[in-house]
Amino acid sequence: MKSVLEPNIKKDSITIAGKTFQSRLMIGTGKFTDFEMMKKAHEASGAKIITVAIRRVDLNSPGHIGLLDHIDTKKYWILPNTAGCQTKEEAVRIAKLSRAMGINNWVKLEVIPDSKYLLPDPISTFEAAKELVEDGFVVLPYINADPILAKRLEEVGCATVMPLGSPIGSGQGVKCAANIEIIIKQSNVPVVVDAGLGVPSEASQVMEMGASAILVNTAIAGAQNPEQMAEAFKLGVEAGRKAYLAGRIPIKEYASASSPKEGILGK
Repeated sequence: MKSVLEPNIKKDSITIAGKTFQSRLMIGTGKFTDFEMMKKAHEASGAKIITVAIRRVDLNSPGHIGLLDHIDTKKYWILPNTAGCQTKEEAVRIAKLSRAMGINNWVKLEVIPDSKYLLPDPISTFEAAKELVEDGFVVLPYINADPILAKRLEEVGCATVMPLGSPIGSGQGVKCAANIEIIIKQSNVPVVVDAGLGVPSEASQVMEMGASAILVNTAIAGAQNPEQMAEAFKLGVEAGRKAYLAGRIPIKEYASASSPKEGILGK
């Protein structure tokens, strides 16, 4: 007999560049105290996409136990990123190196010349994205929450747009909510909110707004219990997505009684 608690709808999924994933939470690999804790957090998160900085991967060093040795590539899809690149030329070179290493042809494009606030360069990001798309890459660009830039990147063929919630690693939460809402409304590709989130309620907030997915690293890796925080973000993303699909009530200026007035005793 089928349990009444068993869901009667297919598990929600996200499709990017023709590939479908059964989780809307993406997770990073940096800042964990060790590889074992990283693996536990990845498992608890339920994520299917894991982003890896190409500069941290060395497949050619004899006897080298590298980052990819601790990620089950049959279970997770690797999203190489160009973290640490400050120019368009550098980002394009690193992306091509990733493809030459045989990982895949995806790239999370990051061009960040600003060492204090770590804000992405919009012009260099656009130019690099255009070149990489033309060269056959699946490009997921990390950007400021700029609706015009997001639309231009979609128009040149990027697979997603990835606006920041606030400066990367800051834990400030969703400081760009109004612009993210515009990006979501006008986008025909998945919108992945990336950077600045500190707690699961903030992930839930942007999922409730209609974001397609979330990418989290520091908030999980830097938590006192990364494994538990990873599970919490998983639940936050799922709750926000379900709330978005359910449809929230309208916001009203005045109170509205939850019980009907008809049939009240003593009337």
